[in-house]
Amino acid sequence: MHHQTTPTVSGSVFRRERKRGPVWYAKWRVNGRQHKKLIGPVWTERGRPPQGFYTRKMAEAVLHAWMTDARRGAHDDPITGRTMTFEAACEAWLSYVEHDKGRASTTVGDYRRTCKNHFWPEFGPDTPVRSITKRDVERLRGRLLEEGRMTRASIHKVLVLLHGCMKYAKRQGWITSNPCEDVERVTVKKSGDFQILSVEEVHAVIRAAETEQDAAIFAVAAFAGLRMGELRALRWRDVDFANHTLHIRANYTHSQERVPKSGKVRAVPLIDLAAARLDTISRRELFTQPGDLVFCNPLGSYVHEGDLRRRFYAALRVAGLGHKRHETKPIVFHDLRHTFGTLAVKAWDLATVQGYMGHSDIATTMLYVHHVPKTEHADQLGRLVGRQECPRSATQPLDRYAVSG
Repeated sequence: MHHQTTPTVSGSVFRRERKRGPVWYAKWRVNGRQHKKLIGPVWTERGRPPQGFYTRKMAEAVLHAWMTDARRGAHDDPITGRTMTFEAACEAWLSYVEHDKGRASTTVGDYRRTCKNHFWPEFGPDTPVRSITKRDVERLRGRLLEEGRMTRASIHKVLVLLHGCMKYAKRQGWITSNPCEDVERVTVKKSGDFQILSVEEVHAVIRAAETEQDAAIFAVAAFAGLRMGELRALRWRDVDFANHTLHIRANYTHSQERVPKSGKVRAVPLIDLAAARLDTISRRELFTQPGDLVFCNPLGSYVHEGDLRRRFYAALRVAGLGHKRHETKPIVFHDLRHTFGTLAVKAWDLATVQGYMGHSDIATTMLYVHHVPKTEHADQLGRLVGRQECPRSATQPLDRYAVSG
């Protein structure tokens, strides 16, 4: 009778410096073959570490659990993934995109929610990752499209993330082929249609604002094109009244202040109307130092995004524009930025507008072009057509199309 011998296992943890901070890695040997795996970020402060962080003692406990599994034969080969579960593969991919690719924690959080809401319920967290097939992925795609609860853009994002996870699993040797590679993509068409306000309507909304600060926010959003997160992160040192300039250095979203969405700081023109509104709130009693937030709550902290949206919609109603919330495409706060875009393309060339709005792709800026009046171009074409002599009246048919009696 053949008796399976217990694998010989030994290992240790070590710390490695990363761009976003130090992380723990585990290194162990099973019958002489070495394996290495990321544990998670290092916790060096006092007190209990937050979820997802590890002290050395905690990292060693994780390693001990992995080594115990190896001795029991639960993981015959962690590198080839013969028993790698789908959940474990997703967790490894999430750690990779956060610590190796440097994705923001908010982005990783979105990825994790996608795993929990779509991947694991569909395929099963304990399913061996190597058993997931193209047909399984197509089934997920078809179900999401048929249910109709998500936009096509959102479904496309889910499938792109699944493709990335499986691509990572393939690189690690856990699967031999990526089941997402030959699955038909979900097409997403951008209509380029959005709501905007006329200059007169912007003025009406500003007058209807609940507070002077809200009036300034609406003015800066519509006449300087700042995103919601950029408005919330704007500080007084970013406002250059003398040179009529706003410096966009940060974006506050998901309870975290980071660089703007484009990844680059930028400067935008500050017109007199918006500057006057900012000057008014700069005279308030508190929170006017260079490092203070321009738009803040009574405690000097970030304004609440949801509350600001609700006050904007209330100002629309007071201004007699409440019907715009009930049209086929309801107006939203971000449409104040779209309003700036449609004004900007009338004043400057596309490359300049792209820089002011912080677009990484000129195609995004091009969405505003169809809002530019075509009066001049129509006149130019009309003059060209007018110079061509017409040999017969416009109502006289050409001979070949004449109807014989």
